[in-house]
Parts: sequence; C-alpha cells; structure tokens
Amino acid sequence: MTTPAGHCFRVLGLLSGTSVDGIDVAVAEIREDAGTVVLTPLGELDVPYPAGLRADLLDALPPRPSSARQLTVLDTRVGQSFADAAALGIAAYGPVDVIASLGQTVYHWVENGVALGTLQLGQPAWIAERTGVPVIADLRIRDITAGGQGAPLASTLDAMWLRGLAEETGRPVAALNLGGIANITVVTQSGNVLAYDTGPANALLDLAAAHVSDGKLSADVDGRLALAGSVREDLLDRLLADPYFAAAPPKSTGKEHFHGGYLDSALSGLPPLSPEDLLATLTELTAATVAAECRRHGVATVVASGGGVANPATMAALARLLPGGALRTSDDLGLPGSGKEAYLTALLGWLSWCGVPATLPSATGASGPRLLGALTPGAAPLNLPAPLGGAATRLRVAESGQSR
Repeated sequence: MTTPAGHCFRVLGLLSGTSVDGIDVAVAEIREDAGTVVLTPLGELDVPYPAGLRADLLDALPPRPSSARQLTVLDTRVGQSFADAAALGIAAYGPVDVIASLGQTVYHWVENGVALGTLQLGQPAWIAERTGVPVIADLRIRDITAGGQGAPLASTLDAMWLRGLAEETGRPVAALNLGGIANITVVTQSGNVLAYDTGPANALLDLAAAHVSDGKLSADVDGRLALAGSVREDLLDRLLADPYFAAAPPKSTGKEHFHGGYLDSALSGLPPLSPEDLLATLTELTAATVAAECRRHGVATVVASGGGVANPATMAALARLLPGGALRTSDDLGLPGSGKEAYLTALLGWLSWCGVPATLPSATGASGPRLLGALTPGAAPLNLPAPLGGAATRLRVAESGQSR
C-alpha cells in the first residue's frame, strides 16, 4: 500500500453508542507506512447529550412507537449536538482534515438473521456547517447492501491492531467491546478474522438499574448492586435459552431485541427478585455469553474496552469465567479504552477518505469488502487525496510525538 509522501491526515471521530449515554469524540493523526497504518491518538472527549435529548432518544427506541416527525426532530437535534461536540474536539486538539461520524443508532433491522437496514441519526450537514470540515457519515449501510450485517465495524481496527499479538503468542486473540451490546473480534495467528455481537452488555443492565430505582439511576454505578447480589439461576437459564445466543455468526443485534419488554418477558412468572440479584444475574449473562464464545474459539487473550470496563462487577465475572490471565484492557496495549470506538470511527473515515475498503467480509458476512460512507462537503471545495493502493492489514498505535 502506498500513500503520497506518507501524508498524515488529522481525523476526528464521533459516535454515540447503544447505551445512548453521550457523544464520544477522538482526534487522531493517521498515516500509512509500508503497509502498516500508524494511528496516533491525540485526545478524546466524552460530551453529554443536552438535557432532555437522551430521554427523548430512549423514548424513540423499540419497542416504543415513533413517528416521522419525532425522528426528523431527533435527527436534527442529534446532528446539532454532534456538531457542537466536534467543535469542542477541534478547539481542544486542533484543526482536522476530515470528520467521521457513526451517528446514533436507533434501529438495526434484522430478520431471520439477515440485516436488511439500519438507521443512524445525526444529520452530518450540521457538523459540516458548524466546523467547515468535510464529514463522512452513514458508515454501516453499504456493508448491508453487500449482504453484511453492517456490524461489528470494530472488527476493522481490531483485526489490524491485534494481528501481531496473535502471531506473537501463537494463539487466537479477541477484542471485546462492552457497550450497550457486547461484541468480539477474534484474530487468529494465521490472520483469519471472525467478529459478531455476542449479546447484551450495558443495555439490559441500564434498563434494570433504571427500573429498580424508579428512574433515579441510569446505570449500576461501579457495579454496586450486582456486587451485592447473587445470581438467580432460574432467570439466567431462561435468558440463556434465547435463540440469539445459539445462532451462528455472522450476526448482529441491538436494543430492538434486548429492550424493556424483553426483560419483562424473561421475569414473567418467576418468583420476585431483589434489585441486587437482578443486576447480578444480568451481569452474569453478559460474562457467560462472552466467555462461552471466547472458549469456543480457543481465545487465549481478551482485550476489553468500552463503558463496561468501568464496571467492576462485569470485569470480575469475566475474569472468573475466562482462562486465568486472559483478560486485559485496550489501555494496556496503548489505545485509550474510553475513546476506542471514536478512534475506530476516525480510522473508518480515514480509510474511506483514502479510497480503501473499510469492512472485513469474514466479520460482517458481506459478499466482499466495500468503501463505506456518504460524504458531505465542508466550507471549501472537496480535495480528496489520491487513492491508496492495496489493502490495510496491520495497525500500530503510536504515542503522541512518535507518529513520524
């Protein structure tokens, strides 16, 4: 793969995950060096949604009904919030060449294991207007049109980043993202890659915390409830019987499946549970489903990131169910876990900006690799770089000041 004079682009990544808990912003310098993508993290921000917007977004998620007017209003308000977040990122870390936005997913349409469509809110024109920078957005749908799941796109970064570690250890390595939904990317020592959503992570935990606290809690902060409870095997067995867990990859899911009604159905007819036992059982569900998939692929090292890493109950359950010493975090390997998905978004934008396909068919199930995204011009005429040749196969995370 070649690039004109090894030019280094500054890219800003934006997204809000399935937990709908705010906007992740990251700025990175990204360049190519003899077939290796060099990503230098420059900084990341966590920008809360404006008061009321998170509640309005949650109110629009399945299984609740929504209207064209409601989605239009939210698309605008989320776009404006993303624009403000991008401006904060530029003010903090300097100007950028391009912005990539994964938006806010509100619906991922899957029937009989086939992804048919996906909807991300956050109109990119607001971002381009606010910053004057070109924006690459709507990054999932092209993979779906090629027969893929449109997820997990984290596999693109993980496969390049962890390939060397798998070769070094001679054993498969898994990247684990603990967001609203948990997903893994398994990278083997021979370079084969498999990625998919394993099931719920924070999605059900946050719902349960809000339910047992009458809305006073939006999450089980520091895993306090779960750590004080015990696993109820009757509920766990009922949850594990969900056909999603037995389905073969590639597969993807979201809050359109793991929502409040789903939890209510699982609890129906069971003896009452204490709040602590409910949270302990849901935490065990996340850990058990992740660990089962890692064992199935013979994974020796699990590199975790995402909001769930900050939950001691989740991490303790994973450490107990995974092989001894297997659990690490992305921070251990130099990539800030708090901003990993935003750095992923920046990488996806850089690949598209440079004309490089940004999906792995073995991970998403698509018929072939595809260039991702739709491009919204900034204040100036577009000046795209010459397309890179070849494909990106490795990624190195460099410390700031060491990108050259």
